Amino acid sequence: MYGRFLLDVLRDEGIGMVGMNEDNEAEASSASSYETLLCWVLVDQLQRHGFCSRADFSKEPAFSWLSKLSLQVKTAIKQSKILFCNGYGFDELSPAVIASAVEYAVEVGTAIFFDPGPRGKSLSAGTHEEQGTLNLLLRMSDVLLLTSDEAESLTGIKNPILAAQELLKQGVQTKWVIVKMGPKGSILITKSGISCAPAFKVKVMDTVGCGDSFVAAIAYGFIHGMPMVNTLAIANAVGAATAMGCGAGRNVATLDKVIELVKASDLNEDDKFWNEVFDENLGVQEITALSKLAINGSDGWLNCVPLQKVRSFSFFFCFLVLGRLNKVYSGALRHSRRSFFQL
Repeated sequence: MYGRFLLDVLRDEGIGMVGMNEDNEAEASSASSYETLLCWVLVDQLQRHGFCSRADFSKEPAFSWLSKLSLQVKTAIKQSKILFCNGYGFDELSPAVIASAVEYAVEVGTAIFFDPGPRGKSLSAGTHEEQGTLNLLLRMSDVLLLTSDEAESLTGIKNPILAAQELLKQGVQTKWVIVKMGPKGSILITKSGISCAPAFKVKVMDTVGCGDSFVAAIAYGFIHGMPMVNTLAIANAVGAATAMGCGAGRNVATLDKVIELVKASDLNEDDKFWNEVFDENLGVQEITALSKLAINGSDGWLNCVPLQKVRSFSFFFCFLVLGRLNKVYSGALRHSRRSFFQL
């Protein structure tokens, strides 16, 4: 019932699905192994959320019977521009299957995005196989996306920028590390520079789906070579627009809401917070910061980009891109089946 409903929704949203079946093992597996994994989303009065499913009470992944990638999955990875993995994938698939997907993506030149999420901490102290696959993802991903707490738990470094720089050092092909700072905004760190963008002020109703929406906008900016600070600004707007609704799925950010937020230009600027973040020897050539002020230029180590300049670009982006993107469902880009594959 639930599986058919989900497939119908995905099809209606223009999202292609690739099955991962091993028919030769069907008879050996119990019927429950093939049931759709239901997940309950728990939200408190502060709009913080957590997930709960039967995977939380089992030592084995929900689909532990899957032991290899099907030809269809390999084809989908090869034809996609990005393979997106997150920590919750370990609740569904074995570390070996996830590792094989990552290795195949590297082999065929598909970029890898990884968001460890809350599972990152437990995986780092998990089984030998879990630790090995986690380290593989951290080293081989082109883009890492973490909250400041998650970055600290994986590196032991409190400053989010220094933690991100440590992840860059450990990475083999890591190009971007993005640290999500919640209502403060987000930071994008490369080996040569830093870009940061304050969040948009909104009335938060529900944060479910914000991370997936944020990733989708980052993915488009990465694929199309958008300026990094512009990419962060759009991603912040898409995530904030999702937070204003209730639930995920078809209730995430809409084009009209994103344009409205960007046009309002109500940034949550906190100079004290950002000064504390930058008050260390970061060892980078340039720091680019989005600002509400209508100034453009450098002030010592800081290169300020006015929101007005980004906004002009953003309107062009919104009409040409979000008009095709429209919605984000579970981290998959609607505008192109061949751009984004989620494991």
